[in-house]
Amino acid sequence: MLTIEPVSSIRSRWGEGPIWWNGALYYVDIEGHQVHRYDPASGEERSWNVGQRIGTVVPREAGGLVIAGDHGLFFLDEESGELSPIADPEADKPDNRFNDGKCSPDGRFFAGTISLVKKTGDARLYRLDPDLSLHEAFGPVTNSNGIVWSGDGRTVYYIDTPRREVLAFDYEDGQLRNPRTAVSTVGIDASPDGMTIDADDHLWVAFCHGACVVCYDPISGNELRRVELPCLETTACAFGGPGLCDLYVTTGIHKSVVEEHAGRLFVVRGLGVRGTPSCAFNG
Repeated sequence: MLTIEPVSSIRSRWGEGPIWWNGALYYVDIEGHQVHRYDPASGEERSWNVGQRIGTVVPREAGGLVIAGDHGLFFLDEESGELSPIADPEADKPDNRFNDGKCSPDGRFFAGTISLVKKTGDARLYRLDPDLSLHEAFGPVTNSNGIVWSGDGRTVYYIDTPRREVLAFDYEDGQLRNPRTAVSTVGIDASPDGMTIDADDHLWVAFCHGACVVCYDPISGNELRRVELPCLETTACAFGGPGLCDLYVTTGIHKSVVEEHAGRLFVVRGLGVRGTPSCAFNG
C-alpha cells in the first residue's frame, strides 16, 4: 500500500538536494542556509549552518561533505562545522549561485548555477574533478537542476528547468556528449526540479509549483506514474531507507499559499521499486 507522510521535525524554508548516505538522508534548506542529516532508524536530526544559501550537498569518500552555494564550492567538516573553500567560478556574478548537483559513478562532482534574476543562458554546469580542478561541463543554462546517471554509468540525465525537458548525454571520463531530449515535461504546468533514478533506469522528477513527483521512462519519454504530494513546492527526491525502497521528497514553503506540512521532508513507501546507491566525491 502506498503511504505518504511527513518525517523529521524540521521545516525548511526551501528544502532541496536529498541524498542517502551511510544510513541517513542528507538534504539542504537553501534559504535557511542549513545542511540537515536525518536518521530514520533513530529519529536523530543534525544541522549545520553554513552562512550562505546552499544548493546541494554530497558526501566525500575521504569523509565529510562537499557543498555548493552562494560563494562557490566548499568542503564541510561534519565534526567541527568548518568550511574550506574549493572554487568559486562565478564570483563576478552576484545574481548567480550554485543550485543542484550530484556525483558521478567515477567520483566527480557535477554542480550547476542558477541565474536568480532569470537571465537566460547566464549559468553553467560545472565539474569538480578529484584533483580539485574545476571545469565547465555544459552550458549555457539558466537554472541548473537535477542530474543523475544510468545504472551502467554511460548516460547522464540533466535538467535545466526553463527548458521543461530532461536532457540525456553520453557520459565518459567526465565528458558530456551528444545532447538530446529524453523527456519533455511541457504537458505539466510546473517546473521540473530535482531528480533521481531507480534500479530500472526510470527517472523520478519533482515538480516545483506542481505538488508531485513523476516517474518517466527516458527511452520512450512516457510518463509511467505520478505521486501527488500535499505541498505545491515539491522540490527534489531521493531513494533511501532499507533496500533503497523508500522515496524521500523535499519541499518548500509557498510565497502565499498556506499548507500544513510545507517545508517538511516526506517519505513515500510502497512504490514497489528501489533506487540505486549514491556516489561520493573522490577528491
